[in-house]
Parts: sequence; C-alpha cells; structure tokens
Amino acid sequence: MATSACEVVKISVSKEAGKAFEVEFGDGHSSRFPLAALMSRKTDMAATQRHGMIPLTTWRAADVQDAPPCVPFVDIQGGSGMAVLLRKIREHGFAFVDDTPATPEATQALLESIGPIRNTHYGGFYDFTSDLSSKDTAYTSEALEPHTDNTYFTEPAGLQALHLLSHTDGSGGESSLVDGFRAADQLYHEDRAAYVRLSKTEVQAHASGNNGINIQPAQPFPTFCHHSNMHHLMQVRWNTADRAGLATSFGNVEKWYEAAAKFDAILSDVRNQYWFQLKPGRMLIFDNWRVLHGRSAFTGKRRMCGGYINRDDFISKFRMTNLSEEEIKGSTVTG
Repeated sequence: MATSACEVVKISVSKEAGKAFEVEFGDGHSSRFPLAALMSRKTDMAATQRHGMIPLTTWRAADVQDAPPCVPFVDIQGGSGMAVLLRKIREHGFAFVDDTPATPEATQALLESIGPIRNTHYGGFYDFTSDLSSKDTAYTSEALEPHTDNTYFTEPAGLQALHLLSHTDGSGGESSLVDGFRAADQLYHEDRAAYVRLSKTEVQAHASGNNGINIQPAQPFPTFCHHSNMHHLMQVRWNTADRAGLATSFGNVEKWYEAAAKFDAILSDVRNQYWFQLKPGRMLIFDNWRVLHGRSAFTGKRRMCGGYINRDDFISKFRMTNLSEEEIKGSTVTG
C-alpha cells in the first residue's frame, strides 16, 4: 500500500544536547520538535515567547525624567543594538535613538531596518510641516492631548516614530508621553468598576477629514483590550479627536462617560506626563498600543518625519533579535 504524504513513517529522538523528536513523513519531509518546547506547551512559556512578552516596567514622569531609555544610533548599525532598542521599547513602551543623522533618509532607513513602514491614507514614511495638508490636528500647531494613533483602524499601528528635523522662527511644541498601562493600572486600583466599563464597552471611531476618506474599524473596540486567553491588558485605544459613538445601550452611555472622565483625569495628571523637547538627532520610537503621546502648542515652522510599523512586524523583529533559535522554533510549533 502506498504511503500518504501526511503519514508519519518514523519517529526518533536525537541524542544531541537539547533533545528533540525528529519526525519523518511519507513524502520524505522531516520535522524537528524540540523536547523542551513540547514539555512547556502546558505552561505560559511558549505563549509568552510567541507574543514577545517580557516583564514590563510601568512608569510615571519622575521615573523616566532624568534617565529615559535610549540607544545610540551607531549601536543599531551593528552588533546587538537593535535587540537592545526593541527590548527597551517592549519594557518601557518607548525609547530614544540618540545621534541619529537629522535627515529623512537616515530616519527612514532605521525604521525599515525594524520592519516595513505602514502605508495609510497619509502615505508611508512622512515628512511634513504644520500646514494642515492632511486635514489632521497633527498637521497644525495646536496643542494635542495625550492620545494613541489609528483608533479608526481595525488594527492600529504597533510602533510610531517621530524625528524633529528642524524648528525655526518660533518656540514651544514640547512633547509628552503617558504610560497607558500605568494609567490603566491606576484606574483599576482607584475605581475597578470604571476599569471594567472601559474594558467592556465598545467604542466607534472614524477618520473622515480628508476628501474621499471615511475610515472606520471593522468592529468597535473597548478602550482597554485584553488578551483573549491570557487576559492581560494588551492595548489602550484612546483618541478623543477620532472617537465616534458608543456601541452600547443608552442606559450605559452616562456611566461610560463617567468612567472615561476618570481615566482622562489620570492621563491629564502632570505626574503621569513625561514632558521633553524633541530635537534634531534624537529620534523617538514608541509603542502605540501602550504609550499615549501629545504636545504643547508652538509657533514658527517645524519639520517632522517618521512613520508607522505594524504590530506583527514589530514583535517579529523583537523575537528574532531577542530570542534564541530554539525559543523561536519552540514557540512556533507548539499549541
């Protein structure tokens, strides 16, 4: 009788260090399954490696004001610099790349070394001044409250990068970051009912300022999104400029706004806002699923460049630079 391609014809155990099951199939294909990975499939180890999870360091302004996470640009060009950069972003939610050449070309090349730059209705890599060309408040000189980008997308960008190339004939424009996970944890301990309401009530969003554009996510999402199996907080979606209606009954609307007001008060607390001045040569990269960003109003002309990177590409690069080959294989083949 002929052997089918999917039939297992031989199983053996390697004798080398780091034992593995070697399986040969009917079509001659063979697969190697690390024994340690198979043994760990009933623990959280494989899952944490699969999702690029590490212990997080949540912070308030005073925790990062004097020594924010940063990596020299030259280190990322070789050696372990990329691994260090992405680990700092995973741990703290953001990092600076110091001594980056103040050019769009260098900024774009660094971003593309992490992953493909995401194209949106604003384009791919952006290089702009405050002229409202894209009908978005980011393209003005107005102050911006703490927010996450892309709440109108089904999947918001994972990383966002900002690099100030120049600021002439004016002043102001200080930037702010807020650790959304730290703020959510504060709300959880101060008012658990409000936290639950922001975790369960789904919110609509839209991008409709540009001619011919009306983007809305495939479904509404809550402000706090949790992992479906591991239940940890995975994403904060918060942008009052792009928010639309609530996907809930009229009886719950007032309660949601009460909960939202409490979260907004935490975000607006200056103790939670890390303020700094962007400058040429210091590129900022942050986790758009965790860290909210804002800025003060400014005068004059600023030229800014940067871009988005998808979450999956970000985590892929993190795993490939921070995990061993065996860890990557193990978290890929186990369920």
